[in-house]
Amino acid sequence: MRPDRDSDAAGGQTPRRLFVFNGGFLTGRRVRRILTLAGHEIRLGLPGPDDLVAVWGARPSAGRGLAVAAARKAGVLRVEDTFLRSVLPGRARGAGGPLGLMLDRRGVHFDPSCLSDLEHLLATHPLDDTALLDRARAAIGRLKAGHLSKYTGFDPARPVPEPGYVLVIDQSRGDASVGASGADAATFREMLEMAQIEHPGARVIVKAHPETALGLRPGHYAPDQPGMLAAPVSPWALLEGAVGVYTVSSQMGFEAILAGHRPRVFGQPFYAGWGLTDDERPLARRTRRLTRAQLAAAALILAPTWYDPLRDRLCELEDALAVLEAETRAWREDRQGWVAGGMRMWKRGIVQRFFGGVRPVRFAPDAAAAEARVAASGRRTMVWASAADRTRNGTVRVEDGFLRSRGLGAALVPPLSLVLDDLGIHYDPARESRLERLIAASCGLDPVARARAERLIGLLTRGGVTKYNLGGGALPDLTPGHRILVAGQVEDDASVRLGCPAERTNLALLHRARAENPGAVILYRPHPDVAAGLRPGALTDAQIRAHADPVPAATGLAALLAEVDEVWTLSSGLGFEALLRGLPVTCLGVPFYAGWGLTRDLAPVPARRQARPDIVALAHAVLIDYPRYRDPVTGRPCPAELVAERLGEGRLPAPGPGLRALSRLQGALAGHAWLWRWHPGPGDGPGAGSSD
Repeated sequence: MRPDRDSDAAGGQTPRRLFVFNGGFLTGRRVRRILTLAGHEIRLGLPGPDDLVAVWGARPSAGRGLAVAAARKAGVLRVEDTFLRSVLPGRARGAGGPLGLMLDRRGVHFDPSCLSDLEHLLATHPLDDTALLDRARAAIGRLKAGHLSKYTGFDPARPVPEPGYVLVIDQSRGDASVGASGADAATFREMLEMAQIEHPGARVIVKAHPETALGLRPGHYAPDQPGMLAAPVSPWALLEGAVGVYTVSSQMGFEAILAGHRPRVFGQPFYAGWGLTDDERPLARRTRRLTRAQLAAAALILAPTWYDPLRDRLCELEDALAVLEAETRAWREDRQGWVAGGMRMWKRGIVQRFFGGVRPVRFAPDAAAAEARVAASGRRTMVWASAADRTRNGTVRVEDGFLRSRGLGAALVPPLSLVLDDLGIHYDPARESRLERLIAASCGLDPVARARAERLIGLLTRGGVTKYNLGGGALPDLTPGHRILVAGQVEDDASVRLGCPAERTNLALLHRARAENPGAVILYRPHPDVAAGLRPGALTDAQIRAHADPVPAATGLAALLAEVDEVWTLSSGLGFEALLRGLPVTCLGVPFYAGWGLTRDLAPVPARRQARPDIVALAHAVLIDYPRYRDPVTGRPCPAELVAERLGEGRLPAPGPGLRALSRLQGALAGHAWLWRWHPGPGDGPGAGSSD
């Protein structure tokens, strides 16, 4: 978001009238909304001298607006996409609106014939603030790590040519930046010849523009040009293997600079002339020498007006990146389509909403049927994690995330987060999970990623957000002393069955906690599913009082954690929530957060858990990297922070009447759980899913 622009018209500023003469400003809802939030009131008619006329870049239709502005002595606001736009190109079917806009009063960033706001920033802004440059460096790292570009609809794992090639970047015919640079088809021929001359004997790879690859606009090179690469590969992976980069004015030239290249530039794009490129047509007025971080700071942080479609507000680059990351991850994981096996009927709508945004999810009665269908369809298989032991390698396991809902899963409250694990599943320590790899990698977080995780932890702890967010009654009177909270669990929970080698019952947990802490005040809180009569593991009042003071399950968990000194658990997710709040945690089992040096572990932990993350790094892996989130308000993929806000604010739609009725029936049949839970196979106990 531009620092010198009012963030929205509601901030006390009178909206400035913005007259439009291009239908796209009226039909593009996202564009209209961004302009409105930026303080502009879109109007039809004739402007006055104090008004502005909006024109889109340098399109032919811009001529109408420019002529009216000149005749009426009105100002001009040039509008263009930012350098991070959307998953698919704007002309592609199903493409969303832009993630931000370049709003320029001086010119347009790709036209060197006059100074633009971006060029003015690059030429005159100090660009020496340490915090700003740290943000720019972190953003570059985030773009590389997430393989993010203007359009992100490609598979980063798709193979690129063997390293050692020269990369020549094509652009679509009619691209305004090509014409504005004074380039034409002859320029592209010259560029290719120069690449071949300057790198004799080297392979030349010609990268097609994404719109050309989709058949939306022709490029400057023939489709059968030797070395033509039209496949949707990651620009960052392609740049990594290049020994030289040649471009006219493509945004990929900008990305080449961020990737560490010094590209040969045959046009006059915004990134040329600052000492970071070899320019065939240098601009005499660009004499300043910039670093990559300074270029990125101006182009990605200072110049654009970024928009958060989930919160419907203007935002900073980092918030826009979080939105793009969520949407990109969903597209990349779902683009092949899914066959989901063994999903209970009430979960199918949830799975469809989470994973069917690109191609509808197909359902099969069980895992075997799902796998059989995959062979013919080219889709991927997903199975609820509790049934995954009976699946082949390659089947992805699905499970609830750690910021789940406001209400119990056993009460059929839909989740706001789900995890996909292609290796194992987080609650089974017998095999490596994707979460374990993410935790190990989290030790190398950059400062901005750490700051993001710290903000998320603060959002959760200040807002009292937990996994189920049941609200809660008032705290009972607690006995003074060193208080230990013992977290009761569902005794047939998969995390108990698979992750607890010794004690596997709530009574055994209580007994050991009391035996090792004879002078402590022990508080026992049953699992809400158990207290509701939906799952096994209930203790009698006498059994509890023999070892501890009972705490009602309805007691607010966040408030309770604030009043205790430590937590004991078998493998409950409550232990992770305690770690987020700085409490010592003792584990009798091996939950996902054990074995990393943050807990006291009384059970053997896997030797592979050698990394030593702190709680900030652990939280980043567990809450940001591992789950996928869905915004209950907009229905869109979203980052973790938004779900934390929704849970804290209570902005959640209520379950429909069908689910409420089914939940009541389920409660009545709690003693016959096999009727409504996943039907276990050999070796599984009733109710094999994980609820902790």
